Amino acid sequence: MLTALARTATRRPLTVMLLWGLFLLLGFGLGTGVFARLSDNVPEVPGTESESAARYLDELDPAGSSITGVVAGTPVADAGLRAEVERAVADVRKVAGVAAVPDPYATPGMIAEDGRALIVPVTLEGGLDDDAEERTLDAAAERIREIDAPDVHVSGGPLLGLQMGERAAQDVKNAELISLPVVLALLLVVFGGLRSALLPLVVAVSGIAGAFLALFLFSEVTDISVYAIQVTTMLGLGLAVDYALLMLVRFREERRTTEDVVEAVHRTVAAAGRTVLFSGLTVAVSLTGLLVFPSVFLRSMGLAVAAVVVIDMLAALTLLPALLARFGGRIPPAKSPGNGEEEGRFFARVARFAARRKVAVLAVVVPVLLVLALPVAGMSIVVGDARQLPADSEARQLQDTVAAHFPPGTGVSPVVVVAKPGTDTATADRIRALAPGATTRELPGGGAVIEIRPPGEADGAEATALVERVREMRGDAPVEVTGTAARLVDFRQMLAERAPWSALTVLAGIVLLLFAFTGSVLLPLRTVVTTLLSLAAALGVVVWVFQDGHLAGLLGTEGLGALSITAPPLIVAIAFGLAMDYELFILARMREARLRSGDDREAVVTGLSRSGRVVTCAALLLAVVFAAFMTGGFSPILQIGLGLTLAVLIDATVVRMLLVPATMALLGRHAWWAPAPLRRVHDRFGLREEQTELPREKVPSGV
Repeated sequence: MLTALARTATRRPLTVMLLWGLFLLLGFGLGTGVFARLSDNVPEVPGTESESAARYLDELDPAGSSITGVVAGTPVADAGLRAEVERAVADVRKVAGVAAVPDPYATPGMIAEDGRALIVPVTLEGGLDDDAEERTLDAAAERIREIDAPDVHVSGGPLLGLQMGERAAQDVKNAELISLPVVLALLLVVFGGLRSALLPLVVAVSGIAGAFLALFLFSEVTDISVYAIQVTTMLGLGLAVDYALLMLVRFREERRTTEDVVEAVHRTVAAAGRTVLFSGLTVAVSLTGLLVFPSVFLRSMGLAVAAVVVIDMLAALTLLPALLARFGGRIPPAKSPGNGEEEGRFFARVARFAARRKVAVLAVVVPVLLVLALPVAGMSIVVGDARQLPADSEARQLQDTVAAHFPPGTGVSPVVVVAKPGTDTATADRIRALAPGATTRELPGGGAVIEIRPPGEADGAEATALVERVREMRGDAPVEVTGTAARLVDFRQMLAERAPWSALTVLAGIVLLLFAFTGSVLLPLRTVVTTLLSLAAALGVVVWVFQDGHLAGLLGTEGLGALSITAPPLIVAIAFGLAMDYELFILARMREARLRSGDDREAVVTGLSRSGRVVTCAALLLAVVFAAFMTGGFSPILQIGLGLTLAVLIDATVVRMLLVPATMALLGRHAWWAPAPLRRVHDRFGLREEQTELPREKVPSGV
C-alpha cells in the first residue's frame, strides 16, 4: 500500500498537488461555515434522567430560550435612564420572536439593593428555527446595548453559545498568526533551509483545512462543540508538522546514499511512512475510546479529531511525497555523522546512562511523576459558566456585574424537578421544603414543575447535592430531575460507568497495533505503563493550576475549584495518542538497528541517537502550537492546552529519553519477546517496512 502511494505521488505529483489544492479551497471556503454552527451544550447525555425530563418538559410545556441584559454603573433611579430603559423594553417586546420582557422597575429582584444596576430578562417564543432565533437574538441584544449607561452587557442562553463561537474563531485566528511564524523559525533552525522548512507548513495548512471541513461535515448530522475548533485545529496543525518533520528527516538521510530523488522518496515512504501510518492509526485508536461514551459531545469530538488525524496522515503520505518528488532535488542531504555531526552524540550518552543506571533512573523518575500526579485524586469537574471566559468578554462582564451588585445565586439556573401525574402531595411538599423560595407551576395534563434555586453556583456542590437528595427521597414517585446540576450529576455517572470500557477499548487497540508494529507482547505493555505515568503527571499539574489556583494568574485565569467538564476526557484521549506518536518514532529506529546488528542493548542506544533529535524537535514544535492556543484566555482551552503541552514535553523528554532506555535495559532481550504462536502470526500478518539498503552508520563512540 505504501509503495503504491509513493509511486502514485511521484509519478503524478502535479495531479496530487492539484487535488490537495482543491481540498484546501473546500476547507477554507465551505469548512469555515462551521463557526456559525457551534454549540455550548456540552453536558447532555442521551438516555439519562436529566435528558428524559428535559424532553418531557419540551413536549408538554415548550418554552423559548432566554437571554439577560444588565445595566449598571450609574443610579438606575435616574429619570433619564429609567425612560431609556422603558423605551428599550417596549421596543424589545415588539421584536418578532420575543415572548416576554418584564418591566425591571416593576418586577421584584430586578433592581440591585445598591440601586446601581438592573436586570432585563428577555424570553423568546418556543419553536423558533435557528435562523429566526438568531435574528431575534441579534435584534433584542442590539436594542438593549443602545441604552446609554456606563456598563451595558447582554448574554446568556443561546447568545452565550454565539459569543463563544465568535471567541473561538478569533482565538483560532490569533493562535495561527502566533504559531505559524514561530514554527517556521524553528523549522529553519532544524533544517537550515527555507525550502525544507516550508514543506511541513504546507502539510500543516492542509491539516487545518481538514479540521474545518471535517467539523463542517459532522455539523450536518450532530452538534459540534464550541471547543472543537481549537482542539481539532491545534491537533491538526501539530501532528501535520510532526509527520512532515519525520518524513523530511528520513528523506535527507536517504539522499546521502542516492542521488535519485524519486528513489529517495520511495525509500522514505517505505520506512518513515510506515511509522507515520502506524502513528496515525494509534492516535485515531486512542480517540475511539471517546465513542464508547453516549455523550454527543464526546462522540463528536472523537470522530472529528480522529478524522483530522487521518487527514494529516494522508497528507504526509501523499502530498509531501509529491512535493518532494517535485522540489526535493533542491533540499540538501543530511550531513554524515562521519563529517562531524554531533546531534546523535548527546542522545546516545543519555541512553547509555539510563541503561547503565536503570534502577537508579526508575527509582528517581517514577516517584517524581507519581508526586506530580497526586492532585488527580482530588480532581472535580463542572459544567462551568461565563467565568471560564476572558475578563474582556461580554458574557464574563455580565456575570461579574451581576455578582458585584446582586445577592449570590441571582440568575443561577435552578434545579428543575418534574413531578409527573401520580406524584403524591407529601412527596412534592418534601421536595419544596428542601430549599426556601421554591416555586411550582402546573403542567398540562396534570403534574407540576418545581424549581429550586441552589444557594451556590448552578453546578456547585450544593446544587449537585440537592439533585442527589431529591433522587434519594422520591421513592417510587414518578419524579425526575433536570437542569444544569442534574446534567452534571448524570455526566459524572456516565464517565464513571463508561470510562473502564473506554480504557479497555483503547488499550486493546493500542496493544494490537504495537504488536503488529514490533512483534513483541511486552513492549506494548511497557509502553502503556510509561505513557500512563506521564499522562497522570501532566493531568495532575493541570488540576494543581486550574482547580487549586496555583500559578493560575500567570496564565491570565484563576482557580475555579474544578476543571471544565470537557478538559479531562480530551486531555487523556489526545495525550495518550500523542505519546504513542513519539513511542513509534523511537521504536521504529530501535527495530531497524536491532534487525541490522542483532544487539539488543546497542539497538536502544542507536534508536535514541537517531530518533532523539526528531522527537525533541517534534515535541518542541507541538508544544509551540499548543502554547499558542493558550493565548486566548478561554479557561477550558487553557486547561487542554496546558495539559497537552506538559504531556508532550514530559513524554518526549523524561519518559522517552530516560524511562524508555531504562526499562528496555531492564527487560533486555525479553523486550522483543512473543510466544511462538504469536511470533508466527506476526511473521505472517505483521506489517513491516520494505527492506532498503540503508547506510550502516555507527553510533557516536566515546560516550
